[in-house]
Amino acid sequence: MKKLLPLSILLTTGVITALPALADRDDYQESQSERSFSIAVYGDAPYGCKAPTAAAAADECPVGSIFVPDSANGPIPGDTRQIAATPAFIAAINRDPKVDLVIHTGDIHSGSTYCTLAYNQTVFNLWTQFKDPLVYTPGDNEWTDCQKSKEGGGVKNSSNEYVDYAAGHPVANLALVRSMFFPEAGKTLGGRTKYVTSQAQAFDPSHPADAEYVENVLWEQSQVMFVTINVPGGSNNDDDTWNTGAFGATKSGPQIQEAAQRTAADLRWLEAAFALAKAHGDKAIAIIEQADMWDLDGAPMTHIANYEPFIAKIAALTKDFSKPVLLVNGDSHKFRSDNPLQNNAACIIETATGTDTAACTDDNYDNHPYYADGVANFHRLVVHGSTFPLQYTRLTINPRVNSPVTATSFGPFSWERVIP
Repeated sequence: MKKLLPLSILLTTGVITALPALADRDDYQESQSERSFSIAVYGDAPYGCKAPTAAAAADECPVGSIFVPDSANGPIPGDTRQIAATPAFIAAINRDPKVDLVIHTGDIHSGSTYCTLAYNQTVFNLWTQFKDPLVYTPGDNEWTDCQKSKEGGGVKNSSNEYVDYAAGHPVANLALVRSMFFPEAGKTLGGRTKYVTSQAQAFDPSHPADAEYVENVLWEQSQVMFVTINVPGGSNNDDDTWNTGAFGATKSGPQIQEAAQRTAADLRWLEAAFALAKAHGDKAIAIIEQADMWDLDGAPMTHIANYEPFIAKIAALTKDFSKPVLLVNGDSHKFRSDNPLQNNAACIIETATGTDTAACTDDNYDNHPYYADGVANFHRLVVHGSTFPLQYTRLTINPRVNSPVTATSFGPFSWERVIP
């Protein structure tokens, strides 16, 4: 199959709809096919653990394995058990006869692991073992949170060298992630190449800075539009002030500029995907990003306020699209199936055992209430991560069906958790 290139750009009210010309007949047939296919979706892995304490929590490193040898940049604190288990996990996905594609929803290490080139290379090398194409959207732990001292931000080793790449500067670490995991715009990772359209290839000429967002991609398959946007967990890199020891005592210009510029680019990319899906008559849209934009994680409501532009845009575009829209994210670590854009919608969540589910005890709609009548044609999946057993969600797309909302299906989408 030839590479899919954005040969035609259409502007509507100043927003790109990125109508890409399909390079050959195979591309067109895949986008319009009625063939059912499945995706293995996971995130927040491989994870590490925290330094041991007297309380001995489950996510702490075993004594004697706190530090993993790295490079001259310094050690990586963390647990290597998930890294060691990843080859078998990848092999299990490779053996799954239903899976044609893999998606990683971000966070390639824990929030207590140093951000180094060597660690990123370890994950990259592991991912070369996938036989199917791999689509990846970055998480906060590999760039926005690198500035935190527990991830090595501003920390120096005994040789007075910063242990983190670029001292943990978020913008520099995002540039590192892009150079390593997105070396060629529009080309996926993994063993078998899949060509997608990157925002770096199809950006609005009125906003040339959008070309930086090589990680934002879209593709059409089996009459469904898939779109990824770089939305990091925590607070969209806006509420957490960068490490005072490394980058100053208050929010700096680079932090404010980064969040504002990326948010605007993401929203334009969402608009492009929805406009393209409408123009092509797609039956559904799937949005993939890292942040659980409804998860307070013990913080006050103001901590997630910076996700309001994304949720408002998704709600409005979904209402207008009037067909099924599925959002898939990681970040909060527990599998969850719900509709946070609908008040009192049915919701199930992974239990403490990590293998079973139960009814949710909270309603995420309360954290970002939009539209009194809700958005009924929306659904959200949070994929499991960070803890054993390693598992993935097998997301199946069948354009020939339009299922009502259940705990395991919605429109052309159905899903099940797989623990190899």
